[in-house]
Amino acid sequence: MELSKNYLPAATEEKWYRHWTDKGYFRSQPDNRPPFTIVIPPPNVTGVLHMGHTLNETVQDILVRHARMSGFNACWVPGSDHASIATEAKVVDMLKREKGIEKSQLSREEFLRYAYEWKDKYGGIIYQQIKKLGCSCDWDRVTFTMDDHYYEAVIKVFNDLYKKGLIYRGARMINWDPKAKTALSDEEVEYKDLQGKLYYVNYAIVDSENNATGDFITIATQRPETIMGDTAICVNPSDERYAHLRGRYAVVPLVNRKVPVIFDEYVDPSFGTGALKVTPAHDINDYNLGLKHHLEVVDTLNEDGTLSAAAGVFIGEDRFTARKKVVAALQEQGILSKEEVYTTRLGYSQRNPDTVVEPRISTQWFVKMAELAKPALEAVVNGDVRIHPGDRFLATYRYWMENVKDWCISRQLWWGQRIPAYYAPDGSFEVAETAEQALAQFHARPDFAGLQAADLRQDEDVLDTWFSSWLWPMEVFHGITQPGNKEIDYYYPTSVLVTGQDIIFFWVARMIMAGLEYKQEKPFSDVYFTGMVRDKLGRKMSKSLGNSPDLLELIDRFGADAVRFGIMISSPAGNDLLFDEASCEQGRNFCNKIWNALKLVKMWEARQSAEEKDSTESAFAIQWFDSRLREVRQEVDQLFRDFRLSEALKTIYSLVWDDFCSWYLEWVKPGFEQPIATGVYRQTLQFFEQLMQLLHPFMPFVTEELYQQLQTRAAGDDLIIRQFQPVAAPGHAILVEGALAKEVISSIRDARNKHQLKPKDPITLHIDTHHENAFRQIESILAKQVNAKAIVYTKTAVPGGITLVVQKDKLYIETEKTLDTGAQKAQLEQDLVYQQGFLASVEKKLGNERFVQNAKPEVVAAERKKKADAEEKIRVIMESLKQM
Repeated sequence: MELSKNYLPAATEEKWYRHWTDKGYFRSQPDNRPPFTIVIPPPNVTGVLHMGHTLNETVQDILVRHARMSGFNACWVPGSDHASIATEAKVVDMLKREKGIEKSQLSREEFLRYAYEWKDKYGGIIYQQIKKLGCSCDWDRVTFTMDDHYYEAVIKVFNDLYKKGLIYRGARMINWDPKAKTALSDEEVEYKDLQGKLYYVNYAIVDSENNATGDFITIATQRPETIMGDTAICVNPSDERYAHLRGRYAVVPLVNRKVPVIFDEYVDPSFGTGALKVTPAHDINDYNLGLKHHLEVVDTLNEDGTLSAAAGVFIGEDRFTARKKVVAALQEQGILSKEEVYTTRLGYSQRNPDTVVEPRISTQWFVKMAELAKPALEAVVNGDVRIHPGDRFLATYRYWMENVKDWCISRQLWWGQRIPAYYAPDGSFEVAETAEQALAQFHARPDFAGLQAADLRQDEDVLDTWFSSWLWPMEVFHGITQPGNKEIDYYYPTSVLVTGQDIIFFWVARMIMAGLEYKQEKPFSDVYFTGMVRDKLGRKMSKSLGNSPDLLELIDRFGADAVRFGIMISSPAGNDLLFDEASCEQGRNFCNKIWNALKLVKMWEARQSAEEKDSTESAFAIQWFDSRLREVRQEVDQLFRDFRLSEALKTIYSLVWDDFCSWYLEWVKPGFEQPIATGVYRQTLQFFEQLMQLLHPFMPFVTEELYQQLQTRAAGDDLIIRQFQPVAAPGHAILVEGALAKEVISSIRDARNKHQLKPKDPITLHIDTHHENAFRQIESILAKQVNAKAIVYTKTAVPGGITLVVQKDKLYIETEKTLDTGAQKAQLEQDLVYQQGFLASVEKKLGNERFVQNAKPEVVAAERKKKADAEEKIRVIMESLKQM
């Protein structure tokens, strides 16, 4: 079959993905092999995959494919997350925009039907994108965090933790998202430093009888719209400026509420005016002061961020609109003394990034975290769970776990697992897995013997999405709902978790907590943190900036393998990567490079001679590349163990592009219309196959296609399931000789170009070396590659020839053509200047005591070798210049 000019990815990718799935290569069932398990971090069912997902899924597929080819029973569980806040917001917006329906017009059941329709639509889109990328997930195991069994697991865990006293219900100051109209956990608030304003407001002072004293106190506030909720003025007891105000009261502007002046060391006398307005309903520190001093709580904000009736003025106005109106009213009354610009820090909702979070007192459900956090911290600190890269994230993980706060898990939404708390008409409640169980628990209490099922009301709130996803590694195998089943016992703990560094607390830490609590075992052995994907200007990719490319469009343009290559070639674990489409183009060029190598090798198929062996140069080339391949196999195996996947890809890329295509194929290539020995051809096919196997986890489609094209295969001989063979140690001597051959050939070709010697112009190569044996091993290669009619070993310079210095040896190129000795001398002088500069830079590094003391011994040794080599080259060049 005639091969196309270039590799055509579209048809190839569709063909092979269908073939792999039809053959069931992605399926996994427990057997006698060691398992290698990955559970996909479930993407939200809110749209399409972004480049961060692309990186994450690619890394997972690389690990899974490599494990499958290494003899493991690889199981990669796909799935998606219901994402309560984000999905409900999307569905509400869709209903309003497309159908003209407000959520308030629907019953809970009607709304949930629309939400499931959304999930079916966008969940399907996400899975199709994952497939287009080539991901080898077990599609028989797709799990959704609102599946029936998963819903049941979440309720079971809630009920269990409540019975253990680790879940409680209470009124606390929490973070409130006015747009989503729900509580948030502390981790769902992102802080930004902004320029804000301090407003200085005069509060009139009165005595206990409400008589004006003619005095006032000035308060600096950044939130004048909350003034109407003030229930005290607080100053530091050591602040002499306000000592005379003991027993006095202040009048809250606009609402004329008399509030006490209280004294507490919490107040910083140096900030603002040293006097603080206390608004317990709208600030966590004010709330704590209120508890301490028994202050009234006046909540002036509605759940949507508008002013409530309790505010008394500007009722129904948005909080930021109200701010402007309050400032205007204060100015009109002459009690706004000044405004001052200052830097402030505001919290924004992670789910609605344009929404400022409000502190709000609310009755919510909480998980006590301190007890759960201790074993989860120990698991990471003692290395039971290994983090990659650990040097960056271990300290962060430790700090968060040692300072963990109780987790607010209730959300004022309809989309999600509904909290299993059931209320009697008097407000009493029971927590149970079902309403029937709750009723039975009520009947066990003396005062509720006559309570009927119809009297019960279930809690309206749902649970935080993370409260379901922290069970993910267990419940995808039904580990909570069917504990001890065959699959959970085989696949758990999973092998590797691949995720983003931004959810180390939301998800990673909590999964460790849940795993240790419910399986008494870690949920995974290793955590691989991918970096943030940024554009080439360093900006985080986002829809708002419009700088995130469409994954399917990239695949259409470049092919899935090229996209995978493009995002992996510059993505070391944990580090942000600058994504540029040029890297996808590099990946496409790589596909075409190996495609063209295939065409070259296939051209030789019909030109095989009956001989098993070929010339000396082919024998050397085969021995050298065999050792080089084994060397890289060992390097790549270690890089996989260290989760340095980007470095592994670069190593393989260099082996294929440089060592195989540029050197090996050139060395064994037969002359024009000349035959190639059958043994050399077969060995070349074997090398090509092994290279495709090594590259397959990174670029699965093109490698499978080339593997099948190299020779006719028996049914079932597919690269995806081909096992890596044990790798023997490489031959050190042949690697040294091969490296020498490459350097000498490159130097001579470069010299030919500089001196305008054509490749067909024959030369005599004179070699002055202390390593004659090494050169004799590569003589045949040198003679063929540089068109040397003779190679002579000498200790004498060749007058009129071209002088080269390679490593520590001198080479003289003799040619029948008259050469410009002046140009030769100028070139040597230029080389001398370069080597002297290089030597100075190495000596400077070695002269740095901190470098020598802190660098690894092998790094220091490498620098010392560079120094010795440079010194020898300088000596050789200076000797050559003297002889000219």
